[in-house]
Amino acid sequence: MKYILLMILMVQCSFLYSQQEKSYIQKGNQYYKSQNYTAAEENYRKSLSQKKQSLEGSFNLGDALYKQKNYTDAATKFTEIAGSASKPAVKAQAYHNLGNSLLEAKKLQESVDAYKKSLMNNPKDEQTRYNLAYAMEKLKQQKEQEKKDKDKKDKDKKDKNKDDKNKDQDKKDKDKKDQDKKDPDKNKPGDDQKNKDQQNGQQPNKISKEDAERMLQALSNEEKNTQDKLKKKKATEGKGRIIKDW
Repeated sequence: MKYILLMILMVQCSFLYSQQEKSYIQKGNQYYKSQNYTAAEENYRKSLSQKKQSLEGSFNLGDALYKQKNYTDAATKFTEIAGSASKPAVKAQAYHNLGNSLLEAKKLQESVDAYKKSLMNNPKDEQTRYNLAYAMEKLKQQKEQEKKDKDKKDKDKKDKNKDDKNKDQDKKDKDKKDQDKKDPDKNKPGDDQKNKDQQNGQQPNKISKEDAERMLQALSNEEKNTQDKLKKKKATEGKGRIIKDW
């Protein structure tokens, strides 16, 4: 008899909790329709406190979070539903909503993956197919933009290195000019030879007496050879031509 009474009480409690769960969901739906998504979320959470595995309460809570642009928590809720659901139709809807949440959160690759999983469970869902195509196009644009940004960053870095190198060279040139101004005689032509001659004990542009005599003798010999060539040329003029008297 006690066992039967206990069973009756448990059924009554279960029925009461079920009624409370439905009541909270109904209130949540009313708030949702009036776009009071914060109040809707609050009631959906209360419904889950009565029955944690409530599919309707979980879905509606995820939708309320999505409407409040709380895409991270919404994605978490839809991931839980997709992971625990056994029916393909439920999985498909959960992955579809997950894809929407990830898409809004700019997680494009993850949203593409979610839409693909949704279509695996419901290949005929045209809305999911459209959303997948949209997400894939956005992902393509994102990758192209990332490549452009990377190329620009590399170019800017290369140009900066070039500018830094030019600045270093300009600084070196300026330092050299400043040093030349401080020591104007440092880089005059002939300075190295002058220093070398001075080290050898000789004056620049000076020759020894012996070198001068050799140079004069060479000039004298050259002049004598020239005179001899002129005399020889005059002596041979007229040869090879017959002069005939008529």
